[in-house]
Amino acid sequence: MKSNTPTMKDVAKEAGVALGTVSKVFNGLPVGDSYRAKVEAAAKKLGYQVNQYARGLRAGKTYTAALILPAVDHPFFSSLSQYIHNALARQDYRMLLYLTDRRPEQEQDCIRMVQQNKVDGVIALTYNPLVIDQDLPFVSIDRSLGPDIPCVATDNYSGGKLAAEKLLELGCKHLAFLRTGSPYPGEPDKRGDGFEMVCRTKNIPCDVLRLNGDGTTENFVEFFLSHSIGGKLDIDGIFCSTDFLAERIRKILADLNIRVPEDVQIIGFDGIRQFGTGRLFCSTIIQPVEKLAETCVELLLASDRSNTPSLVCLPGVYAPGGTTLEEY
Repeated sequence: MKSNTPTMKDVAKEAGVALGTVSKVFNGLPVGDSYRAKVEAAAKKLGYQVNQYARGLRAGKTYTAALILPAVDHPFFSSLSQYIHNALARQDYRMLLYLTDRRPEQEQDCIRMVQQNKVDGVIALTYNPLVIDQDLPFVSIDRSLGPDIPCVATDNYSGGKLAAEKLLELGCKHLAFLRTGSPYPGEPDKRGDGFEMVCRTKNIPCDVLRLNGDGTTENFVEFFLSHSIGGKLDIDGIFCSTDFLAERIRKILADLNIRVPEDVQIIGFDGIRQFGTGRLFCSTIIQPVEKLAETCVELLLASDRSNTPSLVCLPGVYAPGGTTLEEY
């Protein structure tokens, strides 16, 4: 009995092209745009599905890439994973997702697992130093893992500068930078560096609290009490290293009867939006998440990686709290 499943020969006949042309299209080899359009239209009409396993054997690839993230319950991570998936899918790649909960042993275990699964490359956002096989195509997000491993990040330094300039535009006279995060150096550390540089240049008082890990409520309460005189905070502008920290600080200040924004202005970093409304939780420096994802995939799948840049920084933008994506 003859199978009803369409073959490459059927696609070639429907498209009116040679079988070799069809093979080139499905294997990502260069052909004329008109030929590619004919083949893709014919395949869609016939319902032809490329055999990815056979395609991979011929090309010596798996057409699979791994994404390593700390978690996906954070809006930034979930958005990043979606955009990376989309960018890979446009290149006919599948994505394997590994979650590490920020634990160093889990991060290194993920590297071992993906090497065993023979993926074509890895994109990772990690919090700890890692040992990476030099033969494994790898793109890091926010953290340099070596001169031969490209790192993609938002321009954190410029973002910190922008946050300071915006607070000064709002009339703030005494600023503070609050940070929580990994004890290991990374690109996000530059947020505070850019912020402090503006304060030094303009001779603006600036107090800094950098904490490893998540910090405790007591850490922040103690900091604010040390800057209170008669119940009034002498700081009137705060830049937080993330939007989550900004929201946390707002709640701590409310418990201290300090109002936001009446008594103190706050700017975060990331661009996290409220579920259902799409509005920003707070005034923030928005990370270009979609562009970050597309750049990671472009670097990972590049046919020639000999001139891959060690660091790619993409600009963020400022937006006031309550605005939507359509407005910014």
